[in-house]
Amino acid sequence: MVIPAPHRLVAVSYLNTKPLLYGLLRSPISDTLAMDLAIPSECARQLVAGEADIALVPVAVLPELPYYEIISDYCIGADGAVATVCVYGDVPLERMTHVYLDHHSRTSVMLTRLLLEEYWDHEVTFLEAEDGYIDHINGTIGGLVIGDRTIGLERRFQYVYDLGEAWKLHTGLPFVFAAWVTTKPLPPAFVRQFNVALEEGLAHLPQLQLLLPSPAPGFDLTAYFTHHIDYDLDERKREALERFLTYVRYSAAAPALRQPSTFPIA
Repeated sequence: MVIPAPHRLVAVSYLNTKPLLYGLLRSPISDTLAMDLAIPSECARQLVAGEADIALVPVAVLPELPYYEIISDYCIGADGAVATVCVYGDVPLERMTHVYLDHHSRTSVMLTRLLLEEYWDHEVTFLEAEDGYIDHINGTIGGLVIGDRTIGLERRFQYVYDLGEAWKLHTGLPFVFAAWVTTKPLPPAFVRQFNVALEEGLAHLPQLQLLLPSPAPGFDLTAYFTHHIDYDLDERKREALERFLTYVRYSAAAPALRQPSTFPIA
């Protein structure tokens, strides 16, 4: 009997992914998965390179894939303030002259660019971030920070601009930061089982909020999971996704309109 090779899966390693991973690990489907965790840009790189068959990836990578399918009605999204994707600074945004762009995810980088162009109508010089760049956010230099590293930064910087909140004010729509994507056709039965596992993980959110340690003093896990992260990939989020991807495609088609820089793949 030939045992089929497991599906290679990579997922974002942040706190907001834990309920989804919990569902997958508790499900019999875990026996068919070779799972890995990574920062968002590495998840995207593995999917593009063919090193993963399924990935929870930042959505900015989608236009770069010759073929893909979004295989789940669950995502990492927000309908308003997301709390963990923000621009921080010592001065108001309109006084910022430079902004570091977090190297963990180009989706948040592109969202920052979009909002500065369309919503805040403010020009800055973008700086490529490297490890330790948060310590260089000062004066008129702001910085985009995403993920678990944002926790507690609101006490360090006087000005915080939540990108989920700004997008909602700009468009009236929620936002999709990451989606479950495959680059090869998958059996329908597997996809159904995959989604059942994710649903089961989300159903255990009340228990997970009690079991997971708080990442920082005063951080409210319940508020984060129930008021900031919105996991349903519904029609309004799909509309928002297409709105955002239109901007990403336009940016790729008109690179001369963007300041030259080198950033992660998504």
